Amino acid sequence: MNFTMDSTTITFLVLILLILILLFFVLHLNSKLNKFLIGSSSKDLGESITTLHNSIKEFEGFKTELEKYLSTVEKRLKKSIQSIQTVRFNPFKGTGSGGNQSFATAFLNEESNGVVISSLYSREHVSIYSKPVKNGVSEYELSGEEKEAIAEARKTLK
Repeated sequence: MNFTMDSTTITFLVLILLILILLFFVLHLNSKLNKFLIGSSSKDLGESITTLHNSIKEFEGFKTELEKYLSTVEKRLKKSIQSIQTVRFNPFKGTGSGGNQSFATAFLNEESNGVVISSLYSREHVSIYSKPVKNGVSEYELSGEEKEAIAEARKTLK
C-alpha cells in the first residue's frame, strides 16, 4: 500500500487545516464578545452601553433615596437616648432607713437633652421624681446625686 500525496491533496489538507484554525478563532472571539456585551438581549455594543447607562441611572436614584433616608435616621438618632447613667445613694444615712436603694438616673441624647429620674426609698414609702434636662441643666432644682448622674451621662456622650 503505497500512499503518495500529490500537490492538490496537500493544498486541500492545508486549506482544511486553515479553515479549522479560523473557525476556532471565530468561535473564541464570539465567546469573548458575548462576555463583553451586557445583557442577554444585547446584540451590539450600543445596546450594552444603553444597558449600563440605565443601570447607572437606577443606582444614582437608589443612592439619592439612601442619602435622604440616612439623613432622617441621623436626625432621629440625635434625639434618641444615647447615654444612661445611674447614681445610687442613701438619703437617710443617719436614721438607718433607706440603705443604698435610692437612685438618680439621667437619660440624655446627643445634645444633652432628656430627663433625670430620682427615687427616694425609705421603709415607709418610695418617692419618685422626674425633671426635664436641657443642655445638661434643668429648670428645676437638682440634688447633688442628680447633678452627678447628669455629669456622668454627659461624659459618655460623643
